Amino acid sequence: MIVCIDSGNTRIKWGVHAAGRWLAQGAVLHAELADLAGQLRHWQPKSVLLANVAGPTVAAGIHQALRVWKPLISEVKAGAAYGDVSNGYENPERLGVDRWCALLGARGLTAKPCLVVMAGTATTIDTLDGTGRFLGGLILPGVDLMRRSLASDTAALPLAQGQHATYPRNTDDAIVSGCLEAQAGAIERAYARIVNEPEASCLLSGGAAQMLAPHLRIPYQLVDNLVLDGLARLGATQDG
Repeated sequence: MIVCIDSGNTRIKWGVHAAGRWLAQGAVLHAELADLAGQLRHWQPKSVLLANVAGPTVAAGIHQALRVWKPLISEVKAGAAYGDVSNGYENPERLGVDRWCALLGARGLTAKPCLVVMAGTATTIDTLDGTGRFLGGLILPGVDLMRRSLASDTAALPLAQGQHATYPRNTDDAIVSGCLEAQAGAIERAYARIVNEPEASCLLSGGAAQMLAPHLRIPYQLVDNLVLDGLARLGATQDG
């Protein structure tokens, strides 16, 4: 049994994995970090795998919250290769661990060319070819970060609470529609690069995936948490 922890910029997601399946999953906000130990107290893992992109303060908070498991906790970093996945980044260790784990999770779902989209605080759009090689990818602000940026860095625009519209006729709808269509456009352009590959697919995950999905004009599959899936692959040897 392993506990997998995906520490993102907004939430800390966790899952308990054993015998090839998830036994439980949950999440806490950074401000609720003290609740993490309570949510996990009933489990007795062999190891705890942590993928953290939220910085050293949050990482220290996780270690403190789970201090009874201190000897079991390993912080995962991106590497040059794992299994049949190879890292084509110029400096493989500089790839965000969340992106690396999402790629591993995606490869566990398909052995075909794949666009791996993580829609969260930031949106990442990464490409795996049919051999499992990571070719590269994009990073852009997520939908909510785009909205907040317009509100904080302009004098007249609000923090928009609008709805998507084909032809927006008020400022809030115009902002929300623009943010969503910018995300969809980036994903669709990236998918166009692999669309002619046999059985190419798009896997969509992250906190904003459900909001973004209806605006895509390409085939896609929603996945609950590719980062946790990737961590589970990394911990497979201890998953009993």
